[in-house]
Amino acid sequence: MHFQFPAIGIIHSCFKEKFGIPRQPGLAPLAQAQLELVAPYNDIAAVEGLEGCSHIWVQFVFHANSRDSWKPKVKPPRLGGNKSMGVFATRSPVRPAPIGLSVVKLDRIEQSEGKLVLWLSGIDFLDGTPVLDIKPYIPYADKVDEACNAFAPLPPAFIPVQLNASQFAFCSAYQQANGTDLAELIRQILQQDPRPQYQTPGVEKLYGMKLLDLDLRWRYKLQATGYVIIVDEILSVPESN
Repeated sequence: MHFQFPAIGIIHSCFKEKFGIPRQPGLAPLAQAQLELVAPYNDIAAVEGLEGCSHIWVQFVFHANSRDSWKPKVKPPRLGGNKSMGVFATRSPVRPAPIGLSVVKLDRIEQSEGKLVLWLSGIDFLDGTPVLDIKPYIPYADKVDEACNAFAPLPPAFIPVQLNASQFAFCSAYQQANGTDLAELIRQILQQDPRPQYQTPGVEKLYGMKLLDLDLRWRYKLQATGYVIIVDEILSVPESN
């Protein structure tokens, strides 16, 4: 059986590339995106009542998935990329239908200049992600207190993140200009350790990702208590002509 569905909107995200995106929604509460509904779904009547919801479910397409085929077993990052599990027991983007589902915070709804935009936070979306559907999160129905998952019983352990004085000053100036608590956003993203778990952090290896309109680079340092992440550079990305 095959089905076709329209995209009702597109995501404008702070994450400009796949590397560095939190592996689950809600882990970086300051990570923001705008869901712009496209015609004919950009009718304000379509979201009437949604302003009373603190969170929504977003169903989307893994549009940057580079694989055209799927496999019955995948290697989840949570298991270090060394152990296989059934694809339907994971949230891998490499699946028969490359569809994702995330619950995110709905901050506000705006309509102006012919555009209808839902402002979201705690997101795990790549910029340009097509959205198939949104639904309200209903706490009494969607929250299952006795739920368990033996594969991922606890949140991932966090790694301390260190910025120097000049980087904090850069972040402070960025926050004044853009309203984004950049230092805290960087901490929330990096503390989850974006690198593949099968890699041993090398002190000489420099990692990087595009975040907002910035290039963020960091490295790992082994201390007596374990690894820490040292922010190496925060660079503004020149505007393309």
